[in-house]
Amino acid sequence: MSDCPFCNIATHYPPSSPPSSNAELVSPSAFVVLSTPLCMAFLDIMPLAPGHLLVTTRKHHQKLSDVSEEEAAELGVWVRRISRVLMKITGVEDWNVVQNNGAAAAQVVPHVHFHIIPRPALTPELRNRSFTMFGRGQRSELDDDEAAEMAGKLRVALGREEWKL
Repeated sequence: MSDCPFCNIATHYPPSSPPSSNAELVSPSAFVVLSTPLCMAFLDIMPLAPGHLLVTTRKHHQKLSDVSEEEAAELGVWVRRISRVLMKITGVEDWNVVQNNGAAAAQVVPHVHFHIIPRPALTPELRNRSFTMFGRGQRSELDDDEAAEMAGKLRVALGREEWKL
C-alpha cells in the first residue's frame, strides 16, 4: 500500500466505480465525487468550507509540472465543470481554486491536486475571526454524514452537467 493517501484512494476507486461502494475501505473515509481513468475528485478531509473539493490525478505526480499534457488537459476540464456544479449545489457564487507545489508552497500531501473552495459572503461574526490558508477560513474535520450527503448531491449534479456539455 502506498504512503500517499491520494494514491490509496485511487486504488480503492477504479474509474467509473460507484463512488460510495468503497468508502469504508479507505482510511480516512473518502467521499469521491469523480473517478475517471486520469483524474479524481473528492471532498477535503479538513475543509475550509462545506463543499471544499480536491481535484487530482489518479497517477502519482508530486507537482503540476510533472503531469502529462493529457492529464493537465483533463484536470482543467474537471476543475471548470466541478466549479460550476459546486456553485449550484452550495449556492455560493464565489470560490477559490488553489494549487500548491512543494512544501515551501504549503503543499501538505505531495500529490498534485487543486483545491476548489466555496467562499460564502463574510458575515459580521466572521469578519473578526482569524483565518488561515487561502485568505480566509478555518479548517475543521469533515463530518461523515454531511460529507456523504454533499458528495451524493455533487455526483448527481456532475452527471447532469456532463450531459449538457
